[in-house]
Amino acid sequence: MSLAAQQQAMLAALWAPRPAQALLLLGDSALPLLTRERGLRAYRSNGRALAERALAAAHPVVAELLGQENFDALAHQLWLRHPPTSGDVGRWGAELPALIESLPDLAQEEPYLADVARLEWALHRAATAADAPVDAASFALLAAQAPERITLRLAPGMQCLASVHPVVSIVQAHLQGTPSLDEAGARLRADVAESALVWREGWAVRLRELAPGEAPFLAALQEQQPLAGALQAAPALRFDAWLAPAVQSGLVTGVTLINEERP
Repeated sequence: MSLAAQQQAMLAALWAPRPAQALLLLGDSALPLLTRERGLRAYRSNGRALAERALAAAHPVVAELLGQENFDALAHQLWLRHPPTSGDVGRWGAELPALIESLPDLAQEEPYLADVARLEWALHRAATAADAPVDAASFALLAAQAPERITLRLAPGMQCLASVHPVVSIVQAHLQGTPSLDEAGARLRADVAESALVWREGWAVRLRELAPGEAPFLAALQEQQPLAGALQAAPALRFDAWLAPAVQSGLVTGVTLINEERP
């Protein structure tokens, strides 16, 4: 067996649901069976602990809301149902919201929790998104070209998330202290809906509520539609008031001239 094949077998064994299955994945070995079992048990225990820490690092608010014991149990469920597929456990956890929704008691008692997990995963993904330097010179195209011929470039990791719960307030209350936990709780009890906007400015991940009309506008820009089309999709957006803060906060990183031959 090649070194690469051995590494893949070990990785599969670490995340196998059952120890017996893990031993089968390792295949034959010159080591005694008992030695292999003990070694694999230690590796699997360490792997699970590492995965739990990585999941908590990506979802600190969910971990705080559930408490350590409950969160570890949830992480173990995720580990069994959706084990990591690579050695980088920092990329593991996208299925957590769906897992929360699949657990009837948890979904009923904490109906906002899955959306909080989605928002935290968006923040985590934005933090690791590729860099995209600001092209300051390109903003001259806004005055030089018709909106039908240009589009706006958005920050790396930009994502919009709609929710019927005050997820922005909940996450910011736990991570930043503003609003307070009491204020976030009051919004939750009042069934306040908040839609989130996530992006990265330099090395800092940003989070705020979406402005009226902003979601369809940004969705059109993500599809690289012309600025004119994006504006038509978002009649409620006050573009003149929106643009300067969007540029200053790094949400918009440049302007691109659209090829006239583009369909």
